[in-house]
Amino acid sequence: MPASITWLGHAAFRLELPDGRVILIDPWLAENPACPAALKKVPRCDMVLMTHGHFDHVGDVPALVKNFNPIIVGNYDLCTVMQKRCGGGRFEGMNTGGTAEFDGVRVSLTRAYHSSGVDSPDGPVYGGMPNGVVVAAPGVATLYHAGDTDVFSDMSLIARLFEPKVCILPIGDRFTMGANGAAIAAELLNPSAIIPCHYGTFPILAQSADGFRNVLPEHLRERLHAIEVGESLAWTAGGVGGVVRAD
Repeated sequence: MPASITWLGHAAFRLELPDGRVILIDPWLAENPACPAALKKVPRCDMVLMTHGHFDHVGDVPALVKNFNPIIVGNYDLCTVMQKRCGGGRFEGMNTGGTAEFDGVRVSLTRAYHSSGVDSPDGPVYGGMPNGVVVAAPGVATLYHAGDTDVFSDMSLIARLFEPKVCILPIGDRFTMGANGAAIAAELLNPSAIIPCHYGTFPILAQSADGFRNVLPEHLRERLHAIEVGESLAWTAGGVGGVVRAD
């Protein structure tokens, strides 16, 4: 079965492994205005990766725990809060700099520059540090989802430590880095494939990837894959292939 990377809108992605298992990163689907109606209900979920605790990144976690009981991976404090909110579940807490393997999938948490409060009736609940996530699985290129973050010089260390060939970077500005910061991040990481996200969801965010494309160094522009929401890229050992039809 061909592996694929599907953008579900905002920062949410579906990773389908060669063996058919499905990993969701930052699942915000049901209330996500950018997520196509046909993709709001997922048919399978084996693992969830959470970068931080904001509603637009963990909104569907309780429903996924109820429907699929997947492995949920994230910052220890965030896992503690979300497990209590879900009333159970297979939560696997980690922390920045750590790596753990779950059923053959290696997950590493990197730093990110953002915040991580979990909504509650009394205001935000501490959700630990925000993170980026690195995913390494057999048969596919290592992938780095930067989470919500500004650019930071230690992205060069992420490149050195994990050598991710596929990098998912936020470009929307206001709450994350914008086009100029993301372009520098792409230079520091130097992947074979760059996928932008966290734009177009709300009017206050960048509405397209055009500005990002325009400021990318010329040698990186051919590596940019500004897919439409709902589109999938073939996920290969070397990086990504062309757009494939989403399920």
